[in-house]
Amino acid sequence: MPQLHDETGEETYAVLDGLRLHDPSRRGFASDNSSGVHPEVLRALAQANGGHQPAYGADVYTQRLQAELADVFGVDVDIFAVFNGTGANVLALQALLPRWGAVVCARTAHINVDENGAPERVGGMKLLPVETPDGKLTPELLDREAWGWGDEHRAQPLAVSITQTTELGTCYRPDEIADLAAHAHELGMKVHVDGARLANAAAWLDVPVRAFTADAGVDILTWGGTKNGLVFGECVVSFDPGLGESLRYLRKMDMQLASKSRFVAAQLLAMLDDDLWLRSARHANAMATRLRRGVDLLPAVEVTQPTQSNGVFAILPPGVADRLRQRFAFHDWDAARREVRWMCSFDTTEQDVDDFLAALEEELVRDGG
Repeated sequence: MPQLHDETGEETYAVLDGLRLHDPSRRGFASDNSSGVHPEVLRALAQANGGHQPAYGADVYTQRLQAELADVFGVDVDIFAVFNGTGANVLALQALLPRWGAVVCARTAHINVDENGAPERVGGMKLLPVETPDGKLTPELLDREAWGWGDEHRAQPLAVSITQTTELGTCYRPDEIADLAAHAHELGMKVHVDGARLANAAAWLDVPVRAFTADAGVDILTWGGTKNGLVFGECVVSFDPGLGESLRYLRKMDMQLASKSRFVAAQLLAMLDDDLWLRSARHANAMATRLRRGVDLLPAVEVTQPTQSNGVFAILPPGVADRLRQRFAFHDWDAARREVRWMCSFDTTEQDVDDFLAALEEELVRDGG
């Protein structure tokens, strides 16, 4: 058998019965996408298996999910389960816009820097990015690109997209989203929320998720699941009853309609059961807070953003990141500034954090910091 290596370059765990190709005891801080699947989600998949159910979302699991999410948000909703976050974002934004529509977003928005042009190429929309200090848009920042209506030479800014929590780990307060949504609606624009880490926002804010979505004037959002313990799957949630028909057809056109949709819905239902989604996010946030407290004790490390979810952003002395990565996986955020990102997950342990901090301190001492 050829020798295999993981993302740190080390040899992987020995194969077990020809299936396991990694060491399951190893965890890093590269991404909450790197974690496995929550055991309760795996059990839900097994329970949903067996027998036959109608395909393409006509199953009982999807119907139950519709009712459960309506209860979560306190209003009637239209839901559309999809495969992934990029597909969810493209689908949601397409439903909001005519062909000549444009979307105002933060420069750091996932739709702008991490989706390989999918909104433009697949969705056929223009993105109008705005520079922000913390990944968050405000009414004033929105106005920098929300102009030119009626000018046939300019793509029309008809939607605003925000990420909750942001790509920089910061979190919008309910009043901030409400103010932004009210301003956008006054301008004739719709509001989309990329909720890949919506659970982490609810955990940090300690308020019902409806407080910063439906109650705040959001028109449509993507409910994230993959980063919080699912195998795969996200859900587009529309609060605008006029979007339902468009979403139904666009989902198929965008290749986001799963034939065996019950297995996406079953995972999301498992997350809603006994607030597993919130418990998992609270744990991930708590581990990031523990990491941040330890980092704050190291003078040579400069933390660059508030820690309001499950990520810590910091600048390290030259060479430290590369040496530390030999033991723990994590990514550069801005290599030119030596800024890195450390992400915690639902399965990150206190020992993981403490071991990482010890390794970081060792490298700093070696560096003279």
